[in-house]
Amino acid sequence: MRPADLPEGMRSRQKAAAWFSGAMEGVRWAFGSGRWRPSSADWSLAARCVQDEERQRIGRFVFAKDAKAAMSGRLLIRKLVTEKLKIPWNEIQLKRTTKGKPFLANPAMNIIPNFNFNISHQGDYTVLAAEPNLQVGVDIMKTDFPGSTSVKEFFRIMNRQFTDYEWNTINMAGDEWAQLDMFYRHWALKESFIKAVGVGVAFDLQRIEFHVLPLHLQEGQVYKETALFLDGEQEEDWAFEETMLDDSHHVAVALGKQDICGKYPAQVQETNGQERLQFVHLTFQDLISSAIAMGPEDPMYWKNFKAKEEKPGHQRRIPV
Repeated sequence: MRPADLPEGMRSRQKAAAWFSGAMEGVRWAFGSGRWRPSSADWSLAARCVQDEERQRIGRFVFAKDAKAAMSGRLLIRKLVTEKLKIPWNEIQLKRTTKGKPFLANPAMNIIPNFNFNISHQGDYTVLAAEPNLQVGVDIMKTDFPGSTSVKEFFRIMNRQFTDYEWNTINMAGDEWAQLDMFYRHWALKESFIKAVGVGVAFDLQRIEFHVLPLHLQEGQVYKETALFLDGEQEEDWAFEETMLDDSHHVAVALGKQDICGKYPAQVQETNGQERLQFVHLTFQDLISSAIAMGPEDPMYWKNFKAKEEKPGHQRRIPV
């Protein structure tokens, strides 16, 4: 839908923006990139549906799992922008902030100026969260034993990333697996906030402290009880959605008020703040359902992908 198609009397940009933001709901999507085994036709089509610089960057990944995560992340973003902002797939221009966060580089086409999205991939999934009015950051973490050290030594190495209160919560969780599970839950929460505010890895993570509730999360449920404390003061303007995609993948979505949210009706902000959105699991066909090929097929791109090993011997986080 274009502004000219809006109801009578809503064709000014400001009114159109308010109407679009009110009509658009938040988005939560998940794609099983780790389990994706693309055919030659699927991988070649995916490569034709992203910008050339994105395609080249994805092709340089050493491991297939990293390449699939990056490719699915780009397809998720383009699907989001074309279906929710009604910008044609082949007219979308994506760039990165200095901190590496993807953003829409042709803002003149975006009728919702506060539109905010973020993606994350780790473990077996690539996830995306988007909001029309709220600042958003998303992070996913898979619970797994450290590959080259004991849990005790791993926690010692990571000691400065959490407060005493958080370490007490982690250590009281139960056996080593339960402690690791609580550790990665806290890590996802911290990363989601850092990604939402865009401050980067230099931020002192001990400045932020999470009081998690409930202590045990059930798969498929969305929780919003966890509280954030910044420099010892509770941050009432931030909310955190937590969910388990399966029995080992934690997802945290940080939601904060935009500086210019006042341009939009208060009831829109309140509604978005109270929703508990489930992640919708997408297939590859869902990813490309609105796609438009933007370049010719390159047979060498598939051969290059097939020559990659699936993954390294331990989990690594890669930039999105």
